[in-house]
Amino acid sequence: MQPLTILKVLVLLLLANGTPVVAKRACGERFSFPIDGGVRFVDGQRLLGASKTVRGVLSSILATSAGAPIVGLDWKVGAVVGITAMAGDLFSSFLKRRLRLAPSSRATVIDQVPESLFPLLVCQSMLSLTFTDIAAGVVVFFIGEIILSRMLFKLGIRGHPY
Repeated sequence: MQPLTILKVLVLLLLANGTPVVAKRACGERFSFPIDGGVRFVDGQRLLGASKTVRGVLSSILATSAGAPIVGLDWKVGAVVGITAMAGDLFSSFLKRRLRLAPSSRATVIDQVPESLFPLLVCQSMLSLTFTDIAAGVVVFFIGEIILSRMLFKLGIRGHPY
């Protein structure tokens, strides 16, 4: 097992998922163009929802690319983590819309697993991760995200405690 590598990826996942929240607070409604452009799926629901913005995705990818060298990983690994974490987040939103859950509503497991599993799977060969490393990373992210989200809510950074 590679605990240090897992920790580095977890830091990047924290950046990937936290940066859109910070960007929203810093920019307000500026640059908040919805990724789905308001398009509705065959079920009549928005494809992703208004809370998934181009600003959030781009800021996430830039932050993880810049943060990777700081934690000792190549910027390309950071870009891959950012892209795949956002892909996981968008996938979660897609699933939540199909389940008719409101944007930013809580869906434990759906909210945490794809945005950590996708990057860890894609980075598996780049970082020589084992399946045990990937499973450990997903579990630690799952628990850490729930705890950190509540802390950020108490600090007034997040609008919801999840």
